Amino acid sequence: MTEGRRERVATSLTDAVTGEIDTRLAPVDRELRRLYPGDPGTRQPVHTVYVPGDLLTPDTVRSWGDQALAALDRHAPDAASLAAVLGLADELAEPVHDRVRAKLEREPVEDLRVDFEDGYGPRPDAEEDEAAARAARLVAQAYEDGTAAPCTGIRMKCMEASVRHRGIRTLDIFLTGLMEAGGLPDGLVLTLPKVTYAEQVAAMARLLEGFEEAHGLAPGRIGFEIQIETSQAILAADGTATVARMIQAARGRARGLHYGTFDYSACLGVSAAHQAADHPAADHAKAVMQVAAAGTGVRVSDGSTNVLPVGPTHKVHDAWRLHYGLTRRALARAYYQGWDMHPGHLPTRYAAVFAFYREGFEQAAARLIRYAHRTGGDVMDEPATAKALSGFLLRGLDCGALDIAEVARATGLTRADLESFATPGRSDPTASGGR
Repeated sequence: MTEGRRERVATSLTDAVTGEIDTRLAPVDRELRRLYPGDPGTRQPVHTVYVPGDLLTPDTVRSWGDQALAALDRHAPDAASLAAVLGLADELAEPVHDRVRAKLEREPVEDLRVDFEDGYGPRPDAEEDEAAARAARLVAQAYEDGTAAPCTGIRMKCMEASVRHRGIRTLDIFLTGLMEAGGLPDGLVLTLPKVTYAEQVAAMARLLEGFEEAHGLAPGRIGFEIQIETSQAILAADGTATVARMIQAARGRARGLHYGTFDYSACLGVSAAHQAADHPAADHAKAVMQVAAAGTGVRVSDGSTNVLPVGPTHKVHDAWRLHYGLTRRALARAYYQGWDMHPGHLPTRYAAVFAFYREGFEQAAARLIRYAHRTGGDVMDEPATAKALSGFLLRGLDCGALDIAEVARATGLTRADLESFATPGRSDPTASGGR
């Protein structure tokens, strides 16, 4: 081409043709925006702690932290001993141990669920009424005092006929109590267990809609998690993926899909000795959940281990290694949340999470900065990968594995920059809710 002269560009399609294509695909465009809005950009807790409704106290969160610190002091009092138990690399031992201790002192529980289902069991109605009202009072007080976990709520009984009315009443008492105490907290989370049909999810959505109408709340203000504990929740009788239907049946209220390790395993006939989060049946269920939730803004949570870190030190170390390994395995599979059943699980929950993010920090930062500045490297990343890299760093920041100063030093990026990569197109980069 002669210098200063522009190449002639020729086309053949008319505006009428491209306009016809736009018209044809407009419904698809709307469906894509509706069904796959992307991640909400809010903080996702790394775990959920379950406490029976009758055992909730004003100092439950602090008590779990103190018990976890005591276990750490007794069974791994320094960085070297924790590293020896968990196989941490030398360069990770000190920062992980220090951050675990700081986390247990500052924010030992990220997500607290007051349980009125299996962990509570059947009780006289008057007793459960009182416990639900008390839970609302204690949760409201904790938020007012600044002592609440960032996310807090209840797990009600399921929508099966035998317990349906009891579950609905407990939900009503709890939510009404919160409203009377000043309103619903921002960190409110509700869990609907043992879901088998999408219609049960739709019923939960209708209940919450009715509550919002009764109190003049904004439509969609209250969301909930769907607990996947039955085979019917994964595969319907006609062979379709039930869990995908459930997300849509929630009409925008679904916040998470939580895998129930032991109920689901038992449902499939897995013997008690082999019911675990890494069983092939568990892997299949969570993979289906993950694919169904991808792009919808609904997050997936792994289940738990029932092996408790109690007893002599060698027993605690064995339980810690198991829990640490399962947590690291889940993180590698992009299950960024799980359940913790005992205060002794907190040290290894945070050790696993912190080690995961700190191990991947330098590489993620380097790849992201190369992408941001369009410089070379040995990996060619695309916008989707930049989104994942930013999400990785943001999750590390939110849980305390990383701090913003070290991320800024490594990348030259602010938190707002990271959020713009992680949730492109969102107008409010502060929506992540992190520190």
